[in-house]
Amino acid sequence: MTPAPVKPTISPELLNQIDIRIGTIESVSEVPDSDKLVAICVNFGDHRRTVLAGIKRERSNPREIEGRQALFVVNLPPRKMAGMISEAMLFDVGYPDGVTPVLAVPEAAVPNGTRAG
Repeated sequence: MTPAPVKPTISPELLNQIDIRIGTIESVSEVPDSDKLVAICVNFGDHRRTVLAGIKRERSNPREIEGRQALFVVNLPPRKMAGMISEAMLFDVGYPDGVTPVLAVPEAAVPNGTRAG
């Protein structure tokens, strides 16, 4: 594997604008008429959000991630995809490098809504 090139340098101020939080994946369901998206219900402690993620082709059983904690970018604007609204972005590892993506997860369980960075 050859890692993807390093992206251009950004300022610490710009990095501090990205809000990455831990959430527990409560459920994974099909997105009608999509061959790659699933709808993930995520618990962030004080609220829940629906996150659409293109993991259907990467996993034989996308529901295997239910109950797992993962990292999510939560301060992106809502985005309409396949007729549904996604309220955050799943932060996974590997796709840009051509590696089958895996979840970015905390080393140990932490409270939902905990900030990364």
